[in-house]
Amino acid sequence: MKKGHRDATLLDHEKKWDNLHFLTSPSDGGREGWGACGSERSEVNRDQKIERPCSFLCGPSEVEETMGWRQSLQRTDMSKARTIYLNEPLKNTFCKNSISTAKYSVWSFLPLYLYLQFSKAANAFFLFITILQQIPDVSPTGKYTTLLPLLVILTISGIKEVVEDHALLETAEMQTEKQLSSLSGKIECEGPNCHFNSFTGTLHLNGSSPVPVGPEQVLLRGTQLKNTEWILGIVVYTGLETKFMQNSVKSLLKRSSVEKVTNLQILVLFLLLLVMSLVSCVGGMLWKDKHGVDIWYIVKKEHNTHSFGFDILMFIILYHNLIPISLLVTLEIVKYIQALFINWDEDMHYKANNVYAMARTSNLNEELGQVKYLFSDKTGTLTCNIMTLKKCTIAGITYGDQSSRSDAGGRKLSQSQACSVTEAYEFNDPTLLRNLKNNHPTKACIKEFLTLLCVCHTVVPKRDGNNINYQASSPDEAALVKGAKKLGFVFTTRTPYSVTIEAMGEEFTFEILNVLEFSSFCAYVQAVKCVLFCVALPLFLKQCRNIFLAGLRTLCVAYIDLTEAEYQQWLVKYKEASTVVQDRTQSLEDCYDTIERKFLLLGATAIEDRLQARVPETITSLLKANIRIWVLTGDKQETAINIAYSCKLLSGQMPRIQLNTDSLEATQEVINQSCQDLGTLLGKENDLALIIDGKTLKHALHSEVKKNFLSLALSCRAVLCCRLSPLQKAEIVDLVKKHVRAITLAIGDGANDVGMIQTAHIGVGISGNEGMLATNNSDYAIAQFSYLEKLLLVHGAWNYFRVTKCILYCFYKNVVLYIIELWFAFMNGFSGQIIFDRWCISLYNLVFTSLPPFTLGICEQCCSQESLLRHPQLYTISQTGDTFNIKVLWIQCVNALVHSFILFWLPTKMLEHDMVLQGGHTTDYLFLGNFIYTYVVVTVCLKAGLETLSWNKFSHLGIWGSIAMWLVFFAVYSFLWPTIPISPEMTGQVNMVLVCPYFWLGFFIVPFVCLIQNVMWKSIRNTCKRTLLEEVREMESSRIQELDLPRDSEKSPRTETANLQKSPSPQPCEVVFRNNSVDLGNPQGSAFSQVEQTGISQEELVRAYDTTKSMPVGTVPSALSKAVLE
Repeated sequence: MKKGHRDATLLDHEKKWDNLHFLTSPSDGGREGWGACGSERSEVNRDQKIERPCSFLCGPSEVEETMGWRQSLQRTDMSKARTIYLNEPLKNTFCKNSISTAKYSVWSFLPLYLYLQFSKAANAFFLFITILQQIPDVSPTGKYTTLLPLLVILTISGIKEVVEDHALLETAEMQTEKQLSSLSGKIECEGPNCHFNSFTGTLHLNGSSPVPVGPEQVLLRGTQLKNTEWILGIVVYTGLETKFMQNSVKSLLKRSSVEKVTNLQILVLFLLLLVMSLVSCVGGMLWKDKHGVDIWYIVKKEHNTHSFGFDILMFIILYHNLIPISLLVTLEIVKYIQALFINWDEDMHYKANNVYAMARTSNLNEELGQVKYLFSDKTGTLTCNIMTLKKCTIAGITYGDQSSRSDAGGRKLSQSQACSVTEAYEFNDPTLLRNLKNNHPTKACIKEFLTLLCVCHTVVPKRDGNNINYQASSPDEAALVKGAKKLGFVFTTRTPYSVTIEAMGEEFTFEILNVLEFSSFCAYVQAVKCVLFCVALPLFLKQCRNIFLAGLRTLCVAYIDLTEAEYQQWLVKYKEASTVVQDRTQSLEDCYDTIERKFLLLGATAIEDRLQARVPETITSLLKANIRIWVLTGDKQETAINIAYSCKLLSGQMPRIQLNTDSLEATQEVINQSCQDLGTLLGKENDLALIIDGKTLKHALHSEVKKNFLSLALSCRAVLCCRLSPLQKAEIVDLVKKHVRAITLAIGDGANDVGMIQTAHIGVGISGNEGMLATNNSDYAIAQFSYLEKLLLVHGAWNYFRVTKCILYCFYKNVVLYIIELWFAFMNGFSGQIIFDRWCISLYNLVFTSLPPFTLGICEQCCSQESLLRHPQLYTISQTGDTFNIKVLWIQCVNALVHSFILFWLPTKMLEHDMVLQGGHTTDYLFLGNFIYTYVVVTVCLKAGLETLSWNKFSHLGIWGSIAMWLVFFAVYSFLWPTIPISPEMTGQVNMVLVCPYFWLGFFIVPFVCLIQNVMWKSIRNTCKRTLLEEVREMESSRIQELDLPRDSEKSPRTETANLQKSPSPQPCEVVFRNNSVDLGNPQGSAFSQVEQTGISQEELVRAYDTTKSMPVGTVPSALSKAVLE
């Protein structure tokens, strides 16, 4: 996927959106047309569905940046400044404006793909065998028996890679205005860097004084520009030098842990194959030395280095099928079909937008069943980023639907209402209006309360016919104004110095005297006439307690009547504080504090940041599945904590370790102290929450602190990281990924989540309101966070069982058949003679035993979907990896070794004295070989039946159909020659074999002897070491739905020994913390999404709008223009 992106500085804005205008831009490789003339068209990113996209594109030049050789971006030194010249493109030679987030390009596909494929041990081995087979007189199986299957595998895999790496490009054109060509000057600014919150520059326009440019004027890629229809800007960074790309990380080659284990064991099998070949060579030498005199009819060979080397190669080729070449293509097909199951799942179909879940890669299907750490974004991932007024308390009386929380009502809403404001989710309590109309004793308080909500804010009303739309930089403010409107108090007009409302049939106009800036430590206050209206972060008041504990965003509402003298006296102090040079912010805070006293508390509001449907239930299930959840967000700490309580990630009594420090020493001290306080509980999961901001995290990731910080974080049940940059998100994920032996999953919906999505073992993108960048860079895409429950607990668990059983079975069946060649070597004097027909050997994996692995890999289910969702603890079976590891794999191989021993020597002993056929003919080696081959096919197919937990028509077809397929082929194959000149030695074999009574005796006895040990072992294990899985399967098989079985975290005596599959509950925290970073109190629910300390003050913003006038095109509100340009 190739896109161009720019960061730009905002110079001005106007009321037109037809075009985006540039003063100038960095040269795109010296291309003419860029600059003041604006004759070249450029593109604007439409990747994100936002109101006013402001990602500026430079042009068509490309920078090839592919998966294999793309390195982590170089962080440019901030001290290295750059100068950008207006309308002089030849002087601007900076980074080209094109990036690629695709895995492959046209030129890199072949080398990168071949590298990826031959980094798999099996493919590399079969390439080696293919080369050996081309040596004359070495291969006993021909030249092309390995080459053709290998080419088929590479072709199928290549097609799958191309399909999964498709790219999506959506752009829209814009054209620079020619009248800007008269502008000249330059901008001096810092070099490209990864810091989102910093920018230092100076704009020099010829004939004008220099204008300082800071981070407030920088529009980053993906910026949402509201209440503005078009802008003037200068492009300062392009392509790989944009701040977003400076925060990007290297796109990694992702492989599942199961694949890594399999590759390692294939290497071990290769070593075993070399040992077998060496043993066979030595055995051949010894046998010839011992029996050489008696075998005068065999031409003798001199024992020398040359012949020994050829013998080694011959035996390597003879035994090479010990390594399952069919495993690779089988897994490719199995995983592709598993991905289709995910794509077709109607339970993960978001009908509101008609969006299905999408597996963008199938390589990690089984990894979904092993996730231990889940890293989640907040806004747009857990929440809908839609604020609604839910409750309020006025004069001690609480109003609002007590049962309207999203976690209680989410299931009642249709998917089309999941992230939309509906009547069910708006403030709805007729008691408030009745009290207002019926002269209730609190009527005056109610009126003053609603009036304050209409007046004290920075919202801008826009009329659309008879409707009024509210635009606000803070969604909380918009929610309060909309809530008041629903109750009959309507904010209608804003001018630079007044606001007008309609209430109770009358119109009221309030003069705005001053606006006191909002901060996290003080109120948002407007002085209207001589009344001071205040919306403040709450104290822990008794009447607000229930709202706090409900996890709603709470603000206190208060006012005070001021005399004219009091106001004038304060105004003098305010003017002095606003003009001081040093510590102006603190001076203003002190000035505000002198007037923000003796407020009369009217009540409090409770705003809900709408969670997506079933987020609390999903998080509860994932926690019970022993998945630890970390929330990584760029939002404020108070907001993140509030959402964590809303979605049940945090509980009311959970101690919270809050790390907010300004230096490395302070960070190290508080982390070390917390680790000491935990003592022996350090490293164990405790009922604790760790909360840290981005500034502190920068110090926590220092090499001296990182180890203790990680230990502290791993000791907590939940971790919240706030105010993080995209790079910090990726660093957190990488820290856990590298130092903890566990599978990580990152989920997000925006461009700032791409880094952690690419870094985690599994990346999941949510196709939400912030565009497609997250989904385009993810491994799996879903439309709602709640779909993660089924993706992991059902598809993940099923895919893990299916893939691992398929792998184990493929190893088993290959060892069973091809070790028999080793046993036969002891009888044929290690001559390299094969016991089976050559084509039968080739078709063993391709045809006769191909169906059972597919039925295991596609249709197998450890238990039903309902049981997996009902008992999330079942997920720990796949999570711990106890069903597939090196030990389990080699137990299976040893079992196959035993079976091969029985399958060879038992029929051999049956025919030890040979037998005479009708007509006096005797048997040959193929007679014995066909006996054994038939028993092998029957045994391995029945073994697949023993491994099957979920029988269906495909299971029966795969097992019984494979046996029937071989018998039919055997009958037909015996009569092909001489009609078809192939395998003349097989002629008439079926007539000899099927009439032999020994064959039918062995047909039932030999597989029974092989498998009886497996049946006995399975019965003993399921009886004496019963697990939760067996309990659930018993419930399903008996159809008893009310079986006394532990639900969720309960235990029954029958499953006590299983310990709920190692899914322990968190340790109760009984630790005495000796530092003040730990908050043991109840949550206060205080959060307000208002930007603090911006370049444009809230008072300037309020004074900038006059909704009574229509603004001509090309004009700018004077206050805002002054704030930006001067």
